[in-house]
Amino acid sequence: MLFYDVQNKVEKLKAQLNTSSDVGTRIIEKAAACIGLVYLKSMVDNALFVDGICRPIIASEDVSLQNFSTIISTAEVTQIEDSQAVEKVLMGNVVIIMSGEKNMLAVDILKYPARIPSEPPTSSVIQGPREGFTEDIRTNITLIRRRFYNKNLVLTDLFVGKYSNTRITVAYLNGVANKKVVKEIVDKLNAIDVDGIIDSHYIIKYLEKHPRSLFKQVGSMEKPDIIAAKMLEGRVAIIIDGSPIVLTLPFLFFEEVQASNDYYNSYIYASFIRIVRLLAIMIAVVVPGTYIALRVYHQNIIPIKFLITITNTTKGLPFTPFLEMLFISLLFQILYEVSLRLPSYLGLATSIVGALILGDTGVKAGLISPPAVIVVALAKIALYTVPEQAYQLTILQYLFLFIGGSLGIIGIVGLLVYLVLYLASLDSYGAPYLAPYAPRVYSDLNDGVFMEPTNNMKYRPQSFKTYNKKRQK
Repeated sequence: MLFYDVQNKVEKLKAQLNTSSDVGTRIIEKAAACIGLVYLKSMVDNALFVDGICRPIIASEDVSLQNFSTIISTAEVTQIEDSQAVEKVLMGNVVIIMSGEKNMLAVDILKYPARIPSEPPTSSVIQGPREGFTEDIRTNITLIRRRFYNKNLVLTDLFVGKYSNTRITVAYLNGVANKKVVKEIVDKLNAIDVDGIIDSHYIIKYLEKHPRSLFKQVGSMEKPDIIAAKMLEGRVAIIIDGSPIVLTLPFLFFEEVQASNDYYNSYIYASFIRIVRLLAIMIAVVVPGTYIALRVYHQNIIPIKFLITITNTTKGLPFTPFLEMLFISLLFQILYEVSLRLPSYLGLATSIVGALILGDTGVKAGLISPPAVIVVALAKIALYTVPEQAYQLTILQYLFLFIGGSLGIIGIVGLLVYLVLYLASLDSYGAPYLAPYAPRVYSDLNDGVFMEPTNNMKYRPQSFKTYNKKRQK
């Protein structure tokens, strides 16, 4: 009778899991009781299952929930109800069913292949930590926890996705982060009703205040030292299981101008490099459109020697200046997309050889001019000084190209003014998007475009509200 009762519960649980091929079951009969085990063979540690669960159960004389909670010491053991059994099995737990007991036990021995933390390809540093997040949320939480030996680090778990039931952890520092911002973020995550969350980018649009905007509104990082620094400033980190990208909020535009290398080098050099990055953004976005505008509408303001050079190199070209620039830009964009999708040992060679051969051949064939190739190449290279913004800047680059070709310098200036006004109107959870410059927050200017020594940064950013504004005496 006891055997059939436990067997029925095991079969029922297995049926709820759709009798998947990786569902493992085992029934252990003892003199006065019967114990059933249900687990996923693909997600549990087999050694722990045998040595840490099966052997202690077989050797034990006292068959009870209380006793099993004591003798199974290799992992976390929790008492659960019938309704929680399926969820626990799917999370890598072994569910233990005992005859004569209403509740069950869940033993967490989750194990699956995980990548070792390594330096991210997009955030390499000359000096400083070289750890990077992986696709395993437990590893990522450990990398953050190592930087905060403090009880005020708060981790809140959510599960999002109808089918994926993806674990999302919201991390923040109690007493530093604004609780209203934390609550708003948690509420937005809980309100997500979607089939599955595969990567952190799946939830970005749900967190953005202006989801149809071209501009990035949620921070994304691959390094735990950067995330820890942002949390110390009062930001909230969002860790998604299965993704090496951790999100942060609130987000400001000038965060993209900053890099982890800045804080591991001289503050003077860091300030210089930030100016270079801003200059590169302007070159990437404005220069191709400005070149077209000057060639088509404003030849009188081009220096005479440069104008003679352009005239000599563009004589006899079959394309108009606008079509020429558009053709070269699309050619570089195609080469970039090809290099991304080819194997690494072919991608680099293809992009370099393709650009050199096609550019040189196009010039010799009289299809394109050398100045146009140089302008487009300079703009495309400048895009990747801020790689996180490369996709948005590419769209802006083409937009300015069309405006410059149709309206000239007046159109370029007008679009620049509109963009600045638009960016100044955006906010991220109470933080003005262009802070600390629009509006001007004087206390935050010590870590804006120009950087001061870290011992002078006595206060947390005032651009968004935090509970504890002072971070050093």
